[in-house]
Amino acid sequence: MDQATAQVHLDAWLAADTAISAGKAYTIGNRQLTRANAQEVRDQITFWRREVKAAAARASGIRNPNVTIASWNS
Repeated sequence: MDQATAQVHLDAWLAADTAISAGKAYTIGNRQLTRANAQEVRDQITFWRREVKAAAARASGIRNPNVTIASWNS
């Protein structure tokens, strides 16, 4: 998945979080989300943030953005 697509998904879930935190319902596709779905929304935000980060890393040539290689040479 490319970074732009992942960002669109992340933005939708962030908008859902904002709406339901204000006591409103929010619809993504055919799903209506309310405060009862707050944990699911947070989980989706975490997922899509990772996808955006991974896509950005792939675009810049980094294979795995969650792995850091330590260098012991000074």
